[in-house]
Amino acid sequence: MLYWLMKFVFIGPLLKLLWPTKVVGAENIPEDGGAILAGNHLAVADSFFMPIRVKRKVTFPAKSEYFTEPGLKGLLKKWFFTGVGQFPIDRSSGNAAQAALDTAIRLVKQGHLLGIYPEGTRSPDGRLYKGKTGVARIALESKGVVVPVAMIGTEKVNPIGSKMWWPRRLEIRFGAPLDFSRYDGLAGDRFIERSITDEIMYALMELSGQEYVDIYAAKAKELLAAEASGAKPKVPAQPSGRDAARVPDSKVG
Repeated sequence: MLYWLMKFVFIGPLLKLLWPTKVVGAENIPEDGGAILAGNHLAVADSFFMPIRVKRKVTFPAKSEYFTEPGLKGLLKKWFFTGVGQFPIDRSSGNAAQAALDTAIRLVKQGHLLGIYPEGTRSPDGRLYKGKTGVARIALESKGVVVPVAMIGTEKVNPIGSKMWWPRRLEIRFGAPLDFSRYDGLAGDRFIERSITDEIMYALMELSGQEYVDIYAAKAKELLAAEASGAKPKVPAQPSGRDAARVPDSKVG
């Protein structure tokens, strides 16, 4: 109930009024059944602007800090983020991460619409970064289709480091669903999961028009911080072609 009140009464109407948004491809979202909305991630605002343009409820994983802060402020935060359809992810250990993954898989199996950002964190510079393979594991084990979602312009609404939200015209593009049923029974195969993840990232690259960078966004943030301190490391960029989002990786994100 709280989710729908937030969407249609308290937050949604205001966001629609101040941030007019062009929506392309909404018909690609399944009308029922479990599915995964895999998006690029430019700003915190992404998790607000996309769900209000989707008829169905969208559930997002969110860092556990949003739910564990003490005091009245922490209680209000927990109430708010729960109300807008988010559930906590504890990334402090492998077991905690697996528990979050299991929750996501269960939600999709139960017929829910799961929102997820394969990059794992916001892009530090507007480019598209390497996807972590958790999204592939969820798709394989839940048997849900993956709908790529490109957010356009949200980094200008809510720039990193800014607490202000600035009025801008936005665009949300939903791509054609990606069906990975051909890989049934292969969950846990790191090469298959990397291939699926790269296919999703390639779809996002084409949909968003972003430049692709073949490193994780978290690592890029470290490199950019080092550069700001005077170390000046280079962040390698890849050409905008199919191979750019299909580089083999020996790690499971």
